[in-house]
Amino acid sequence: MEPERLRRRLSSAFRLRGLVLRPDALKYLTEAFQSTREGELDDVIENVIDAVEKQSLSSNMIEQPVVEAAVQECSRAPDEAIENVFNIIGAFDIPRYIYNSERKKFLPLSMADLPGPSLFGTARDKAELFRERYSLLQQRTHRHELFTPSPVVAHPDDSKSKFQLKTVETLLGNTAKVGEVIVLGMITQLKEGKYFLEDPTGVVQLDLSKAISFCCDGRAGGISCRPAGGLYTESCFVLAEGWYEDEVFHVNAFGFPPTEPSATTRAFYGNINFFGGPSSSSVKASAKLKQLEEENEDAMFVFVSDVWLDQAEVLEKLRVMFSGYSSAPPTCFFFCGNFSSAPYGKNQIQSLKGSLKALADIICEHPSIHKSSRFVFVPGPEDPGPGSILPRPPLAENITQEFRQLVPFSVFTTNPCRIQYCTQEIIIFREDLVNKMCRNCVHFPSSNMDIPNHFVKTILSQG
Repeated sequence: MEPERLRRRLSSAFRLRGLVLRPDALKYLTEAFQSTREGELDDVIENVIDAVEKQSLSSNMIEQPVVEAAVQECSRAPDEAIENVFNIIGAFDIPRYIYNSERKKFLPLSMADLPGPSLFGTARDKAELFRERYSLLQQRTHRHELFTPSPVVAHPDDSKSKFQLKTVETLLGNTAKVGEVIVLGMITQLKEGKYFLEDPTGVVQLDLSKAISFCCDGRAGGISCRPAGGLYTESCFVLAEGWYEDEVFHVNAFGFPPTEPSATTRAFYGNINFFGGPSSSSVKASAKLKQLEEENEDAMFVFVSDVWLDQAEVLEKLRVMFSGYSSAPPTCFFFCGNFSSAPYGKNQIQSLKGSLKALADIICEHPSIHKSSRFVFVPGPEDPGPGSILPRPPLAENITQEFRQLVPFSVFTTNPCRIQYCTQEIIIFREDLVNKMCRNCVHFPSSNMDIPNHFVKTILSQG
């Protein structure tokens, strides 16, 4: 391609993303892309711009060192990006992204005007947590077919089945009755026995006396077309449908924000690695990792929870389990706490050290497992640590030192944590969430025999 035409194409592509190339940066990219085939040029430029936006930019004026780093990242060989097939990502190593509503994309926390993560957060940090979650759910809801504006040339029947989200501020600004509105907000209890709906624009009192839960799938031409499950607690975000009068929002039906497949999210935001790990892009997009996963179809993970290592019966059952797996060692054993049957006491730490030593001795009795398998330990809510604060750090090194010396392929990680194996992404969280959510339900599902499914629906819709 002619250099002048390529320069115009590069400048135009960067300007469309709100970026301006300095002359030295434009010259560098022109020389770098001179030999690129025209059919591939658009994709190459988009990848470079994505890599540029991942960096910490002080302004929208792009210098040569920035584009050099972006080109190097994009030209990295596929095998270099696959540093590990199996990764354990602690809670403190998870990448932080903030949704930018103006640019309609996710930016690293380092590019946002926000303080870094802290174990001792302020009141502002707590408010920011809920604002971030609201932004996540709002942008996802707007992409759902029920809330996407109809094209100008659409059929009249299509526009009838579309809905428009309102804010709490819209309701509070009306003195007359407002009927049939849908608001996305968080359920709170600001006064004893009275629930409110809150969003970044304000808060309104709720009347839930006639409310039912609905499923946001658009069947039968309406949003409240059929009942749906879920555990509705305080601080849950919901889509509330009803009418507003005399400073009270009377809810006829409410449900969770619609979920979205990860493939759909990646189609909008590219292969950003939200999950964490050494890869610069999402492992879901890696054909090499997918191939490795299919070739190693015998890989196996074993999950065990509430492993009371201070009980002789438990240690004996673990010995039986290892014996059964010794002929075909699993890829990894995951042990989740609590690791003691008696969680409190002055001798707990010393007892836990002895219990881990006994477990290490049992593992060493099975050489095939000792050499081939990995062992990951996730602390439980009553294991030694900072009370009920989340995330929980790993078990202290002075407790695990002897075990790690005897079993080198062992990792003591945080609760919660993330596991990446090839293209699979797994989250481990050891907490009695179902009991806590059932105790704090604002609206309990009618089919209360199917609590696990209600729990899963709640988690998926709130993420």
